[in-house]
Amino acid sequence: MSAPPYFRARQLRTALAASCAAVLLAATGCSLGDPAPDPAGEPPNLPSPSATAGTGNQEIVATVLAKGLQVPWGIAFLPDGGALVTERDSGRILQVGPESGPDGMKVTEVQTIDEVAAGGEGGLLGIAVSPEFERDRTAFVYYTAERDNRIARLRLGEKPTPILTGIPKAGIHNGGGLAFGPDGQLYASTGDAGETARSQDVKELGGKILRITADGKPAPGNPFPNSPVWSLGHRNVQGIAWDGDRMYAVEFGQNTWDEINQISKGKNYGWPEVEGRAGDKKYVDPIVQWPTDEASCSGLAAVERTLATACLRGQRLWLVELTATGTVLGQPHALLTEQYGRLRAIAAAPDGSLWVSTSNHDGRGRPAPEDDRLLRLVLSGGGAGRS
Repeated sequence: MSAPPYFRARQLRTALAASCAAVLLAATGCSLGDPAPDPAGEPPNLPSPSATAGTGNQEIVATVLAKGLQVPWGIAFLPDGGALVTERDSGRILQVGPESGPDGMKVTEVQTIDEVAAGGEGGLLGIAVSPEFERDRTAFVYYTAERDNRIARLRLGEKPTPILTGIPKAGIHNGGGLAFGPDGQLYASTGDAGETARSQDVKELGGKILRITADGKPAPGNPFPNSPVWSLGHRNVQGIAWDGDRMYAVEFGQNTWDEINQISKGKNYGWPEVEGRAGDKKYVDPIVQWPTDEASCSGLAAVERTLATACLRGQRLWLVELTATGTVLGQPHALLTEQYGRLRAIAAAPDGSLWVSTSNHDGRGRPAPEDDRLLRLVLSGGGAGRS
């Protein structure tokens, strides 16, 4: 979705061009910091910043909002400024904030999804809050069940009602992203579940980005008749985000390239025929690609003309600045490299900060005593772009 008005006009493009102060979340009028007052009220009394990163007079300040979590996977904000956070392996939905707690924000268990059959990369994955939440109190979850991956609708504290079932599951490549687009439809990202041929078969739900209504039906205007499929040829997409009306997705490659793609209706992104850029007109090339050991990114967030993606194997946050036409401006910039271990979820908060989760308890990381953690990132310091 497009960023709120208070992301605009920070003159940070000059700072990006001038120096490595590109660790800022900056673009034509968006910044990762100096947040506007939260519409839900004053921010809580947070603990002292635990780490900084940056150069010159500009730096990113990371504050721990919550700790002791178990593989936090998805983040979705509530109208009051708090957030719902899923835990992959436990099947729990947590509410974080907006009130403060003894070590950051108050963390409350909302409910456990009993139908979750966690294993490997599967479990309770993405979460999305209804655009009409203040009226309908409804959220949507993507989770691995006994026989499939599925999307369900629920009022918090009540049993979920599946609205789309039959998404293929496996120990790997379960996808799991879930978000409402600016068109009001619900989008979900799926993986090939280890069978690559699924990605090119429009009749299969695996290896796709799906677009459905809040009732789980194929959304009006989808490219394939009576199908929820919006795009195909994906290996394993988790993070999805919009900059204005442009949709982007971050995708795990196999052994060579991880990608960010601009997603368009009905387009084919090449997997398994293509990994990374191919220059083949049958397929859409990524706007950015990285070697897998520098990326393997899961979450994706957008603030005006900047994408931020949280990476697992790469143990860093990548920032990608965009032009007015949606292409990449300059080179991507990394921050928080190896400071917090594996990073997974990322979301733009109502107050202008970014929330990012670690994923060090997922069986592939080295957990620190406080892991897993939920971090809040803001820009600190003076210099270019602060006038």
